[in-house]
Amino acid sequence: MKYYSNILETIGNTPLVKLNKITEDIPALVLGKMETFNPGHSIKDRMALKMVEDAEKSGLLKPGGTIIEGTSGNTGMGLALAAIVKGYKLICTLADKQSKEKMDILRAMGAEVIVCPTNVESNDPRSYYSVAKKLNEEIPNSFYPNQYDNLSNRTAHYEQTGPEIWEQTDGKITHLVVGVGTGGTISGTARYLKEKNPNVKIWGIDTYGSVFKKYHETGVFDVNEIYSYITEGIGEDILPKNVEFDLIDHFEKVTDKDGVIMTRRLAKEEGFFLGNSAGSAVAGLLQMKDQLTKDDVVVIIFHDHGSRYVGKMFNDDWVRDRGFMEADKVKAINLIKEHGSKKLITADPEEELEEVMKKMTKYNISQVPVVEDGEFVGSLRDADLYSWFSGADKTNYKVKDHMSAPYPFVDGNATIDEIASKLNKQNPAVLVRNRDGHPHIITIHDIISSIHTDS
Repeated sequence: MKYYSNILETIGNTPLVKLNKITEDIPALVLGKMETFNPGHSIKDRMALKMVEDAEKSGLLKPGGTIIEGTSGNTGMGLALAAIVKGYKLICTLADKQSKEKMDILRAMGAEVIVCPTNVESNDPRSYYSVAKKLNEEIPNSFYPNQYDNLSNRTAHYEQTGPEIWEQTDGKITHLVVGVGTGGTISGTARYLKEKNPNVKIWGIDTYGSVFKKYHETGVFDVNEIYSYITEGIGEDILPKNVEFDLIDHFEKVTDKDGVIMTRRLAKEEGFFLGNSAGSAVAGLLQMKDQLTKDDVVVIIFHDHGSRYVGKMFNDDWVRDRGFMEADKVKAINLIKEHGSKKLITADPEEELEEVMKKMTKYNISQVPVVEDGEFVGSLRDADLYSWFSGADKTNYKVKDHMSAPYPFVDGNATIDEIASKLNKQNPAVLVRNRDGHPHIITIHDIISSIHTDS
């Protein structure tokens, strides 16, 4: 029989998978190291177990002890697996920008989760770093792994991730692309690969709001580089001891928006349901694609699974609220979400024009659909009203005498381009039904506003 004695034995030996559609303009072979195949669905399982085992060997972690760690979620998951199998308690401190899914998963795995504010300096007593340290000082028989400065972190990748990649690529790897957070993954893997071939290029992916890139290029720790950002798992406002800057050939910064959009594209175009750092890594690679040739073999570390981000990067409303929704991906249903349960303002063919004018003035609208017996039979615009109001003939004062053709309906999944193709001076609006079947109007103004938001 073939089986593992416990879940920890399944960590590692994750596959390499070729990217196809998204990287079709890149001459190199681009491979993703699918760390989602680890039991905790992230690369952090490797270093979490290594930190625990090294602490046990050194006597820092004793039977019945409590592990206390500041984490963005994934290290906490790896520690949770180790704690369950080995019989430890676990307390995780997280910044409040981390996804709710990460917090819920940690709680489901038996960890106590303490949420701390994101927008404070690392040495602030409220930061998730400081809270973890304080708890370690107060709780007897506790161990604070400190993944940022614990060198067992990068050793795990020197011993495991690096050798796996070298063997899987038959030593042909030319570039390693890694999102940098604690620095353990990129540094440990890079050291092994460069020992095998000093010409392997190591590209670190950073985010705006992080200090890594400028520090790497100038040696200056610039606090002006630090500000809040949305991207999870990469970038820092500190310099972890695990980051070996001399092993990294280049840092590339990627915006929050580009990282989110690419994360969503990886799912839809490659079938890779991955976390935010994967999107940032691929976006960063595309920014540097002109440096690659047909003979290059690129390996990108895909750190974690998309299930951690269902309520954020994979939620259309969340993405659109932050102005990240790709313009060609915005659907008709998205454009009416602000309408909520508001009832569509309409006119009746037999209604007097003066009453409709009052209605349009009250609601600050420039056109109304005309409805008779539940059917959309026409439309009335402010230009139609102006022509009647400014003309000499006031005998034809009913809506039916001045209305234009009815606005066409579009499907809720219609894109901006599809909607725009139906709009012109003679037809300034379309209609769409929400998920409850109620009709709403989309105007040229709605389209312009959406494009402005996404630019």
